[in-house]
Amino acid sequence: MNTVTARERRLGIMGGTFDPVHFGHLVAAEGARYSFSLEKVIFIPAGNPPHKPDHIITEPSIRYKMTCLAVASNPSFCASDLEVERPGPSFTIDTVRYMMRLHPNERIFFITGADALIEISTWKNFEVLLSICNFVAATRPGYRLLELKEKLDPLPDSLKQNISYMEVPALAISSTDIRQRVREGRPIKYLLPESVEDYIIQNNLYRQ
Repeated sequence: MNTVTARERRLGIMGGTFDPVHFGHLVAAEGARYSFSLEKVIFIPAGNPPHKPDHIITEPSIRYKMTCLAVASNPSFCASDLEVERPGPSFTIDTVRYMMRLHPNERIFFITGADALIEISTWKNFEVLLSICNFVAATRPGYRLLELKEKLDPLPDSLKQNISYMEVPALAISSTDIRQRVREGRPIKYLLPESVEDYIIQNNLYRQ
């Protein structure tokens, strides 16, 4: 892990669909905040995820609202509607460049799941992205980390050194499972913040 200098400030960006946001996301963000000495972690729900064209995804404004509810109790967290409000596909390179312009004196750490990172070679301008931004790949216990590293092996060492790995037990929780539980009428309590659970129930989300 790099030593933080007196002048260096670090900003975390937590990217994802957050459909819905859950404790796995929050624990990963808090773990990264601590491990990489981040000043703040900004949760940015994807507005129009380019890698999920065939998936039925909840309205961006609803996912953003749930994210706001989830991060409200942590002063080191906040949510941004940057991608929700931006038209067109939500490309990470565009988001990172925007955040770099907004925070020119801070080093950017992009936190995402290892499942997403394994497909990074399909991301827009991924080599540029890895050269200007540090990545934190959050993995659940038992994840095939060797497979991920093998997928990334063709990358130049100068880019691979910008990727860090962090095991997060809470990532055994998944948004897919939560949606399935709601559809089947099973409990989702203790898988996500109570405020998000209440919002899902009140707005009858994921029933169909």
